Amino acid sequence: MISKTYILAALIAYTEARFGQEQVPIQAISQVQGGLPGQAATIAGGAISNLLGAANSCDKLATADKIVADLGGGADAIAAAIGMVTAEKNTNPFANNNAQKVCADATLPATAELRGITPLIDPAAAGAADVNALSASSAAAPLDATGLSVFDLISQAGFGDSVVAENSAGGAGAAAGGVAGNAGQSGQAGAGAAGNATADAGANAGQDDSADDCAGDDAATADNSSAADNSTASAGQGSAAADGSATSGASAAAGGASSIAGADFGKCTPTIIFEAGQPGRKADEFTFQIADTLARGGQQDALNPNIITNALCNQLTNVCGANAAALAACADGKAQVSALGTRDKNTADTFNAAVGFAGAVTNPDGGPADVSAAAATNAARAMRYGRRHA
Repeated sequence: MISKTYILAALIAYTEARFGQEQVPIQAISQVQGGLPGQAATIAGGAISNLLGAANSCDKLATADKIVADLGGGADAIAAAIGMVTAEKNTNPFANNNAQKVCADATLPATAELRGITPLIDPAAAGAADVNALSASSAAAPLDATGLSVFDLISQAGFGDSVVAENSAGGAGAAAGGVAGNAGQSGQAGAGAAGNATADAGANAGQDDSADDCAGDDAATADNSSAADNSTASAGQGSAAADGSATSGASAAAGGASSIAGADFGKCTPTIIFEAGQPGRKADEFTFQIADTLARGGQQDALNPNIITNALCNQLTNVCGANAAALAACADGKAQVSALGTRDKNTADTFNAAVGFAGAVTNPDGGPADVSAAAATNAARAMRYGRRHA
């Protein structure tokens, strides 16, 4: 007769072996060459917790975004991030019928290169062979994920019975933001498994997408909605501008309807801003952000404009109720920004003009309008300082 001790030992060994396989992406993350010294190792260390059974399944997608944001868009970073998206999350085979939870937040991951890819699940789970085959094929040839969550993709493939939808619970990196922190955004309450956005502040837990974009950490936006009227905060006030620089999108965008005939953006004004000193950023660090607070949801600002335009176009479908003409205009603006490859005021102006809001204010919180203006201001300050101390 097999002893209970032997059975327990076998179960422990099985669990440890499974978790070892689930940690496959961790080493790849730690070996990414981009980012600041030690940054890859730090992200890799934190990513382990995203694969634990108690972790929210959306957290690892937010971490995948962070890999690209903080470590750059190099091939090694993209590969490591894809590995995080596809990674099998640990589950307890003896609890909840070994439920395989997958993220139902349609805004995650936000990085374009990571969308349309589905995760692996425990091979012991019912239907795992089909789900895991889909994961492998989607990693090689991503599915069309427009307005869809990872759960939606699996369900559309006919394997929805093998997984359980899980809404984001603030997401990785949502220390101060998230649904609870966006009290004024009740229009997003309850969005979930059906593909509606759940305003996850971790949707881009830093989303900068370039190796030299890691000068500033992407801290979660603090109290976006309560900052709606604090548009007087100066970009030179650094973190003190945490409320002012997350201001209401209505004041940041040009008012009125789009100049594009037939384009109806529903409840949102589809413009983006470009300014320095947003929450968690240095006073002279310029980043892009969605202007409209409803469209923004839990999206954090980013050095990479493509992350912001992609998120905005998704939100037009998910929460704004935009029509086909408006979605086409957004897609055109997104393509123009991608083609430009620039990160300045003109980038934001180009997108805003493409969606029919030419001339929209891009620095609603004041301060220098562009990087060059900020550099000139800093140079003048340095000169004055030099004269005083000569």
